[in-house]
Amino acid sequence: MKEAYLYKKLKDKKVRCDLCNHRCVISPEEKGKCLVRENRDGNLYSLVYRKLISENIDPIEKKPLFHFLPGSYSLSIATVGCNFRCFFCQNYQISQMPGDNNKIEGKDRSPGEIVEHALGYNCKSISYTYTEPTIYFEYAYDTAVIASEKGLKNVFVTNGFMTDKCIDMIAPYLDAANIDLKSFSEKTYRDRMGGRLEPVLKSIKDMHDRGIWIEITTLIIPGINDSPGELEEIACFIAGLDGSIPWHISAYHPQYRSDIPATSVDRIERAISIGKKAGLKYIYSGNIFLEDRENTKCPSCNSIVIARRGFDMVKTNMAGSRCGNCGTEIDGVF
Repeated sequence: MKEAYLYKKLKDKKVRCDLCNHRCVISPEEKGKCLVRENRDGNLYSLVYRKLISENIDPIEKKPLFHFLPGSYSLSIATVGCNFRCFFCQNYQISQMPGDNNKIEGKDRSPGEIVEHALGYNCKSISYTYTEPTIYFEYAYDTAVIASEKGLKNVFVTNGFMTDKCIDMIAPYLDAANIDLKSFSEKTYRDRMGGRLEPVLKSIKDMHDRGIWIEITTLIIPGINDSPGELEEIACFIAGLDGSIPWHISAYHPQYRSDIPATSVDRIERAISIGKKAGLKYIYSGNIFLEDRENTKCPSCNSIVIARRGFDMVKTNMAGSRCGNCGTEIDGVF
């Protein structure tokens, strides 16, 4: 347990958490919406500090990040908890544990130990992933500071619902982020995820403006966010910000509290076509095999500069950060 970094004390021993855009006002002995931050006698505490629920060595492509240190490995960590309640959550066993099972589990692991593990396994980065890193911010932040000092990069895989204060604090140590843009509908965010769209859009803009390398993921869910109009809104938003931002279009499979049929190949293909029409340079499919949809191609000559099979990089044709065929600069961190 550790006292929170970003909160404000209010009257009657209430506190306001300033980590995510719920900005929960929490009474004594109560918890915020994430259920892992608790007011104890007028002070806000993280209940998941040093409680590691998951630790794996993943290809960076699994985050997914295709233009950030491709071919490298990232030590991926998480605690339990989330500030969203997505009915289709792919990691609900740990993200929803505090609410569904009324418990918080995890093995004791210090930030320094996490960094040493990453170095010991020759990882190039640490990814704060699987659940929402905002809700274990103190743990992620302390780890990121040490990691940065040791020459490791830091990656957030996030729903983007953090506050300006949260981004301000982590930005000096955050090198890349994959941000879920789950929908372009406020109603869908409110009713299906328990969040709001506008703060997510702002976080995407803010991280991009700060020079943090970002990639966007949209999980295509039939009947929820897959209309051509909504996909066009998502693609045009990304392209309007920066056409070089990679867009990962993932196929949904029934999970958690959903029995909606899985996303079909043709809906993924349609989304890819919409993204291209909007002017996006780099579009990838995920969770479903589509020939040639995981390869990175030069936006000028269309030759393959990085060939992938699943999460494995199998062939490259790059000279530094440039296309080995025509010399065009490929956007990313290489």
